[in-house]
Amino acid sequence: MSRRSPAVIDGHNDLAWASRTSLGYAVHELDRSVATLHTDLPRLAEGGVAGQFWSVWVDPVLEGAEQVVATLEQIDFVHRLIDAHPTRLAFACTAADVRAAMTDGRIASLIGVEGGDQLGGSLAVLRQFARAGARYMTLSWSRTSTLADSATDEPRHGGLTSFGREAVREMNRIGVLVDLAHVAPSTMRDALQETERPVIVSHSAALALCDHPRNVPDDVLAAIGAQRGVVMLAFVPTFLSQSRRDWWAAGAQGTAPVVSVADAADHLEHIRDVAGVHAVGIGADYDGTDEIPEGLDDVSSYPALFAELRARGWSEDDLEAAAHGNVLRVLEVSDADYEAFLAGRAGAPAAAAIVPAVDAAERKRATVRSTPSKNPG
Repeated sequence: MSRRSPAVIDGHNDLAWASRTSLGYAVHELDRSVATLHTDLPRLAEGGVAGQFWSVWVDPVLEGAEQVVATLEQIDFVHRLIDAHPTRLAFACTAADVRAAMTDGRIASLIGVEGGDQLGGSLAVLRQFARAGARYMTLSWSRTSTLADSATDEPRHGGLTSFGREAVREMNRIGVLVDLAHVAPSTMRDALQETERPVIVSHSAALALCDHPRNVPDDVLAAIGAQRGVVMLAFVPTFLSQSRRDWWAAGAQGTAPVVSVADAADHLEHIRDVAGVHAVGIGADYDGTDEIPEGLDDVSSYPALFAELRARGWSEDDLEAAAHGNVLRVLEVSDADYEAFLAGRAGAPAAAAIVPAVDAAERKRATVRSTPSKNPG
């Protein structure tokens, strides 16, 4: 008889934006199979998903305040999704919330913000996102942000900016996890020096096995492990297979090299070997990637990965740690900070963390300077 697959807490799923584009943000349809998505409630149950960080991401075609508005729309989607399915989903912010949901047989639903530009340049916005339930924030997305250099854009800052450093300190203070997915290695190293709490990488893979700029170098893997953080594996074929990455970089002509469950397992084993088994996690990126490895087709497929790891000799304790234990531990380290913030016991933010994103007085002065005089000469 096959053994039960461990319960999964996945670090990254883009259902919110996918639902915006394919369902018009409707939520009731997700209680049955939705062929155009990787994610729906029946398949989450089939895959043994006990907790999900729902990513709230915004297409960078939106700019400035539009990014803030669209992030709030995404957060609203998550809350409406939970409210529409109260017997299947439970809103969760802390590790205790997650454990209570698991005991109750519901999927703990957490929120992660995927991109520093979604702050609109204001750490007051970060605090409001946290009050709405966000427990991690990615410092940049695929474009370099006002906080940090991205892994897939031209570097402009040499890592973290001064605003980015202030953001990391404020995230520590209020219990929002620092997410190093998408950022350049220089940003990763700066953030690891700045943070006083363990970090996550919500959806990435190992650079040593596949030379994709979104993947994590070994020195950073080791540093994250030493600081008791967690690196969560994305099921993105060009992250997992060098041959698939090379095929794509050459123009994606002809038949794509096959990427399988075994490739994903190779990356998890590499992360374990370099960072420690306590640093291994899953952040599949379902509904955030167009291509998926064979055998990991949707959110029902996690058991296939754990069967592969079990066949390679992973112990049941290590499987449980990778599936959910490690990310719960990292979340719990910052739970007291988050709860103190919500209760008004976190102390005052630093002066730099309350600076308005726009200096209204300077804007007025600039307007006056640019307005022609009514009586020239």
